Amino acid sequence: MDAPDSSQGVMTAFPVPAPDETNATLRPLLFSIAYRMTGSVTEAEDLVQDTYLRMQDAENRGTEIESRRAYACAVVTRLAIDHLRSARVRREEYVGEWLPEPIVSDRSANPEQQAELSDSLSMAFLVLLERLTPPERAVLLLRDVFGYGYDEVAELIGKSEPSCRQLAVRAREKVQEGKPRFETSVEKRWALAERFFAAVEEGDTDGLAEMLAEDVVLYGDGGGKAPARRDPLRGAVETARFLAAFSPRADREGWTLTLVDVNGQPGALVHDGKGLTVTVISLDIAMGRVQAVRAVVNPDKLGHLTAMDA
Repeated sequence: MDAPDSSQGVMTAFPVPAPDETNATLRPLLFSIAYRMTGSVTEAEDLVQDTYLRMQDAENRGTEIESRRAYACAVVTRLAIDHLRSARVRREEYVGEWLPEPIVSDRSANPEQQAELSDSLSMAFLVLLERLTPPERAVLLLRDVFGYGYDEVAELIGKSEPSCRQLAVRAREKVQEGKPRFETSVEKRWALAERFFAAVEEGDTDGLAEMLAEDVVLYGDGGGKAPARRDPLRGAVETARFLAAFSPRADREGWTLTLVDVNGQPGALVHDGKGLTVTVISLDIAMGRVQAVRAVVNPDKLGHLTAMDA
């Protein structure tokens, strides 16, 4: 996709950014859009880099860009739509459960502020977005997550405003039924997560079962490249037994478990004896119970974390 052509009036609905807006302030927004569109850290980074290259090329050709922010958001969104169309076949052929590449950070210093966007960043929400077509995904994210008006969304993705409204309606209908629920209080989420992972380390099957919802689901993403369940594991008792098996294996192989923020939700990193990340676990917590457990073990999705560990 070529960069938007200013001669066609693209982006005129957006305000000119403040003079102090720099790449340092623009890049996080572009990454946020690209990551939620693709569910991949590495692909999002590539899309952001491509966006800057296209914007630089346009400027070198003398294109007048009123708002670099608006222009860049349009480019990265359209690149992401094109990328998703080409990635659809790969997703359909993926071995086992597909989960997003995890974004891991220390616990937020401002948990309430973090919670505002954490639900739209969660693995549960990103998996749910897989039900949508690329344009539906773009409209839903830009309108409902990032707060753009329909006139702005229309210019961003190059469609009419009525078309964008229709896309939004269809997208909401597709995700409404499976929309994840999360504990309102961030403090309560973490309090339960601390007890939960302590029970995992201790191999406490009964303690784990008490913290799991009766209809809890455990998902594992190995991508055919690491041992993982290909089908979800359901039920509190079965899931508790599965998780309790971590303790003896950790002792045997020298694994360690560290609590971290995973895509805005409580989670943990598992490191091997060499200190490299081998698993990322994310929890969905609501109504005082763990509703879902998601474990990413596909090494291709942990490369960015391993690089940070090294």
